Amino acid sequence: MRTRVKICGITNSEDAKSSVAKGADAIGLVFYRKSPRYVTLEQAKHIVEVVPAFVTVTALFVDPTIDEVKEVISETKVDLLQFHGEESEAFCSGFSRPYIKAVRMKYDSNLSALVKEYASAKGILLDTYVKGVPGGTGEAFNWDWVSKEKQNGLNMPVILAGGLHAENVERAIDVVAPWAVDVSGGVELMPGKKSETKIEQFMKAVNEKVRR
Repeated sequence: MRTRVKICGITNSEDAKSSVAKGADAIGLVFYRKSPRYVTLEQAKHIVEVVPAFVTVTALFVDPTIDEVKEVISETKVDLLQFHGEESEAFCSGFSRPYIKAVRMKYDSNLSALVKEYASAKGILLDTYVKGVPGGTGEAFNWDWVSKEKQNGLNMPVILAGGLHAENVERAIDVVAPWAVDVSGGVELMPGKKSETKIEQFMKAVNEKVRR
């Protein structure tokens, strides 16, 4: 099975075009003001304009208000919502777009319970737990906690995030066998600015894994 790729933290049209050209299935726009990858509505509109059909534009939030989410949907026409905070299932499912829920993994996290809690989600995104930081840490967690053997019966696509880059993504896919991988810092020159070379190397690593 092919592993899908989402490149998150896109802040400009050029990086969006590069991501798509290199084969990304989705891009992510961060609407969390404390993030170095935060985009305004105006920036987001310009980015969305250059994204072609069949590439999913994802809007990332951390404990937003209902009005904030509705405004992003109305103004940018994003395809998918991604929630990284303490949002409830009822909140996440209350909009006119499908959603995925991010959870920050600890050694004792109960993945089955989390999936049941957000049963209406289109996928569960597994990120690294760092106290006080909702995501984008650049650190990987222990993938053995969510190995493919431990996912039996989950009945929900798993999206792996946290500290991924070209040098470790093949092993990550080996261990977890995720539906998709989500990368941000691992393909950057600096926070908010992607490297076309790193994107290419990351995509090559993912695709080489598929061919083996």
